[in-house]
Amino acid sequence: MPDNNSQIKKFNPALISLHWLMLILIIGSYVTMELNEFYPEDSAAQLALKSTHFSLGISILLLVIVRVLVRLVTKAPPIIPTPGARQVLLAKLMHVALYVFMFGMPLVGWLMVNAHGYPVSFWGITQIPTLIGENKAINHFLHEAHEIGGNLGYLLIGLHAAAGLFHHYKLKDNTLLRMSFLKK
Repeated sequence: MPDNNSQIKKFNPALISLHWLMLILIIGSYVTMELNEFYPEDSAAQLALKSTHFSLGISILLLVIVRVLVRLVTKAPPIIPTPGARQVLLAKLMHVALYVFMFGMPLVGWLMVNAHGYPVSFWGITQIPTLIGENKAINHFLHEAHEIGGNLGYLLIGLHAAAGLFHHYKLKDNTLLRMSFLKK
């Protein structure tokens, strides 16, 4: 039986890096849309914020694909002490919800922009393929779905952060440390 010192204690460094980089990109995505409200419609500042928001979304979509691939070929470190079955189930459900959010929001946003009649530019370097043609009814539906998803994202991210802190400070397990570059 292996002792705790011989077990993997942290996620793969690539996963840790992707986790925190994606958090920064998601925060940036939220900030660009919140700041967007302060500028007149179609002003240079608002268009720059929207373009940045679109590029951040596509970056998140690309990175979540990489993240899933890395996760599929690496082992997850065990939580020590081992949590109960209900905590494991809740953690799995939360992670599924977060991955649906990280895949779904960029895809819905991309479709929404296309349905509005515009292509999506990726950091001003290239336009990414148009997925659907202009359709105002679909655009309205996708806009509502994207807004609801964004609001749910605040809840998911908040619960995820709170759970990590709860595990670290209340349960005193290694859940948070497994996704950290810190030693202790």
